[in-house]
Parts: sequence; C-alpha cells; structure tokens
Amino acid sequence: MKCAVVSQANIDGLFTEFNNAWATKNPDLVTKLFTKDAVLLATVSNKPRLNHAEIRDYFVSFLKGSPVGSINSSSYKMGCNTAARLGTWTVQLTDAATGAKTDVKARYSFIYRLEDGKWKIDHLHSSMMPEKAG
Repeated sequence: MKCAVVSQANIDGLFTEFNNAWATKNPDLVTKLFTKDAVLLATVSNKPRLNHAEIRDYFVSFLKGSPVGSINSSSYKMGCNTAARLGTWTVQLTDAATGAKTDVKARYSFIYRLEDGKWKIDHLHSSMMPEKAG
C-alpha cells in the first residue's frame, strides 16, 4: 500500500472545508465530507450515527442553528492514509427565532481517512466540556 503524504496545513484545510459546508446549511454537502462507513458521535445527540443516512439526519436539524466552529487547541497524529486532529473547539450556534448566539465549548476528535483519493472524515466525536471554566 502506498501512503499519501499529509501535512498539518492539509488537515487544517479539511476543517475549513467542513466549517464552510456548515455555512451552506446543506446537510448533503456536509455528509459528503464523511467516508462511506463513518461514525459521528455528535455533541447534541445521544445516538451514534453509523451511516450517511443517519449522519445526514443529524445535520438536517443541527444546521438550523447556523453553527460556526473555531479551533481553540489542536494536536495532530499522522499515519498511513489516516490523520487525526484532536483538541478543543467552540461552536457558536444562533437561535433562529431570536437571533441569540450561544457558544458551546467542546472537545473534538476528527479522524480522517483517504477514500477514493480524497481525505474524508472517518470519525468525528465532539462532546461539551464537563467542567465549568473557573
């Protein structure tokens, strides 16, 4: 097997692509960023999403909040045709009815895998911070 070369800048670009897909509010565009057998463990869902239909279903609802993600901290792990970005982020959500904005502080794990020549999200886990900032 030939291993694709990937850099931190490439992985940063994948997050930008993901954030830009959120901005479209199109769940199909977001879902296309995931591998065929991806797993999504989302911040605001108790249900693991184990296929494209379930991942899309999550984003149909979630994108109504006009999410915007910003990375607070990152570490990277690179492997053969896989890469991970792990750390903390803030997702800003907007209430459609009132326009009120809420920042959700969370931890994340993006695991990427090369599929059909394109880097895609193989696993995404995001969970709210368990402790209040002091």
